[in-house]
Amino acid sequence: MIKILDKDLKEAAGKGIDEFLAVFTEAYWKEINGELNADAMSKLNGHQNALLAYSIFREEMNDGGFVQLIQNGYGGYFFDNPFAKAMRLFGAKPLSKLVYAAKKIYDENKKELERETTDEEFLSMYVDFEDFDELEEEFFMIEEQTTNAIAHYVYENISLFAEIV
Repeated sequence: MIKILDKDLKEAAGKGIDEFLAVFTEAYWKEINGELNADAMSKLNGHQNALLAYSIFREEMNDGGFVQLIQNGYGGYFFDNPFAKAMRLFGAKPLSKLVYAAKKIYDENKKELERETTDEEFLSMYVDFEDFDELEEEFFMIEEQTTNAIAHYVYENISLFAEIV
């Protein structure tokens, strides 16, 4: 089990929700040596994997939305795994619905969305896949609520995420 120092957790919690969650995800990244692959992921339990996935999802969405997320190789990671279900279990039901809606677009256009592109082709994908725009706007509207719900779930179920020492 991943160990987190109680003092580090309390200090982070005093700074805010993002810092609180980062204590966990930073410990996970350290445990998997910064590599996101099947072998590394087997070192984390399902709850830890889901929390790490949310941090990646949030970062990708804030940097470039679904097109960037998929082009960076995370399409299957989010859409072919139980990420949406985990978010629902974590209390982030609106995010779960949003991911299922994005999965539909992804599944229908997977080959095109995952193909190697030039910078120009990549940028044109934002026009070609405007169906993601509404979902991205919705994400930004629910992001704070979602992060709060996930932080609450982690706090209430902390032993599933780390051993506090």
